Amino acid sequence: MVLVMEEQFILRVPPGVAERIELLLNENIPSSSEDKSLDLSFSEDGRSGTFVIGNEHFPASLLDLPCVVESYKTYDDSSLIKTADIGQMIMVRESGDAAPDVIEYRHGLTPPMRDARKRRFRREPDLNPELVSRVEKDLLKIMARGTADNFDILTSFFVSKSNLMNISIFKFKFMIRP
Repeated sequence: MVLVMEEQFILRVPPGVAERIELLLNENIPSSSEDKSLDLSFSEDGRSGTFVIGNEHFPASLLDLPCVVESYKTYDDSSLIKTADIGQMIMVRESGDAAPDVIEYRHGLTPPMRDARKRRFRREPDLNPELVSRVEKDLLKIMARGTADNFDILTSFFVSKSNLMNISIFKFKFMIRP
């Protein structure tokens, strides 16, 4: 049994470059001339590189998408088969454009996903290092069959009611005995 694995990514190019790529792909007669070649190479860091079409060189960057995009394929125009989860995009820029200073692309692929990370995903909670340390010490005592006296446990219950989240935080004081 032969297992075939596809590797997929999103290639985002400027409009002029997209037209040239489309002409190359739609060409009926393959030619080996130098001006009709495509090449993509990356530097050692794996995040920056060069996209070459013909004799023109364009800077390229590998960026992580804010969420995973699924890719599907069809063989009979009626059923779809999932082929990959795409999590990265290669962004080709014009020669004068500045390189992105982050490794995660801020926006998704479509207009509704503009600024997706900020608008659609929850922030990580701010944790108090002292509280985490205190709870860790108490848990180690409990695991060693010891007792932990008067420690606080924060329990949060998330209740979804008509698309609203009610968060209740209760503070309990109790004594655990071996």
